[in-house]
Amino acid sequence: GARKYAGHDYLVKMVEAAATTDVPIALHLDHGADFEICKAAIDGGVNSVMIDGSHHGFEENIRLTRRVVDYADERGVFVEAELGQLAGVEDDVSAEHSVFTDPDQAVEFVHRTGCHSLAVAIGTSHGAYKFKGAARLDFERLSRIHTLMPGYPLVLHGASSVPAALIEEANRYGARIEDAQGVPEEMLREATTMGVAKINIDTDLRLAAVMALRRAMAGNPAEFDPRKFFGPVRDAIREIVQHKMKNVLGSAGRADDVIGAAS
Repeated sequence: GARKYAGHDYLVKMVEAAATTDVPIALHLDHGADFEICKAAIDGGVNSVMIDGSHHGFEENIRLTRRVVDYADERGVFVEAELGQLAGVEDDVSAEHSVFTDPDQAVEFVHRTGCHSLAVAIGTSHGAYKFKGAARLDFERLSRIHTLMPGYPLVLHGASSVPAALIEEANRYGARIEDAQGVPEEMLREATTMGVAKINIDTDLRLAAVMALRRAMAGNPAEFDPRKFFGPVRDAIREIVQHKMKNVLGSAGRADDVIGAAS
């Protein structure tokens, strides 16, 4: 979705311009739908790609992932794959029901594809409406996968916490976000003890941005300089990223051995 909206070259150059500090970053393609998209991203300077063959059968997912891994390995690019399927909607990725990851299949999948990390399905979902009732993740399944593949980096997609404070503040300034519920942060902290090395929290970043934009515009109705609105948006995103890295993801100060925070 980001590549369609902004254009691949623009995104790459923007990140290159931002990468002027000693903070290591990766530019990652999320949910690459096919080999051609992953190849274009790799050729265009992305250093991490996800090939999402989760909508295919097991053997076709392996074949597709292996093809991307072979191409990426020759160019030093990291490859994330997915086994199992998350419910919910994110950009063009949509599924009505979850298909949880089979631990034994996960071992075979990683062995046969050579993928460098694996996104697993244990009950998270895309979007801001993840649970009806109490939040629940299949930690028994995650623990089994981790036990079978100790030290191997696992990934959780659809793992935003959808903070109630952000929803309340956004609604206060005109949003209509109701009954949204995410993954409690304590569950995410627990997941990081079971091999999860990358957690996707895009919805939280979007909520922070929308909240800050609505608040800034409502508080300055006569203002027409966009910088006065998007400065607070940038600050709000920075604040939630810092919170997640320090207090949830456990990645602050661990650039040597942590794959990444989120995309």
